[in-house]
Amino acid sequence: MSGTSGDTEGVRLAKRVAALAGCSRREAELLIENGAVRVDGAPALLPQSRVLAHQQVEIEAGARPEPVVPVTLLLHKPAGMPTDGAHQLLLAANHHEPERAGLRFLPAHARAQRCMTPLEAGASGLVVYTQEWRIERKLQEDAGILEHEVMVDVAGPVGPEQLARFERSPARVSIGRQADDRTGLRFAIKGPRPGQIAHLCDQAGLRILAMRRIRIGRVPLAGLLPGQWRYLSPHERF
Repeated sequence: MSGTSGDTEGVRLAKRVAALAGCSRREAELLIENGAVRVDGAPALLPQSRVLAHQQVEIEAGARPEPVVPVTLLLHKPAGMPTDGAHQLLLAANHHEPERAGLRFLPAHARAQRCMTPLEAGASGLVVYTQEWRIERKLQEDAGILEHEVMVDVAGPVGPEQLARFERSPARVSIGRQADDRTGLRFAIKGPRPGQIAHLCDQAGLRILAMRRIRIGRVPLAGLLPGQWRYLSPHERF
């Protein structure tokens, strides 16, 4: 009876890989997490998944059981979503399609990610998640001097008098576009605090319709649609 149950349920993939490669269970888990294992020709990325005796398990030639390299992910947080809940968007399906073709997403890339640049729930735009201690330290130490570029749509037209009210503020503000019913303002501000831009607009008598962060330091949103994410490239620097 127990044998029949075992045949039906299979064994943990990590156990099968360890036996196949002649390595420890932990080394087998690392091989799987690095995307080096396929089951019946399909990538298998979860060490705890189960495989049946008849299923074919293959290990990529030359693969080494090394820890997954830490990564930094850039997400376009949609408006109306708290930053705390935006982590759930870090899925393979939401990976920016042009980048997806050349880079392999691993489930470990989405684990233990720390959000370094939260946004108000009502705002959209660039949010940084990282596993890399150098990036985390950079964003913490330079938080007060990194410039954020934020596009803010406000109701109605904005005249020179209202624009002049921002001259003594910590932000550089300019008009990006203007229509009868709304004006698009560009804010460039170093180390903004949550709610600071909304407070500045309120002081100027402006009602915010939408807010979107498009740049942090030298790193841009770069064409991400709401809900999409991409990797921070090796050449990019905040």
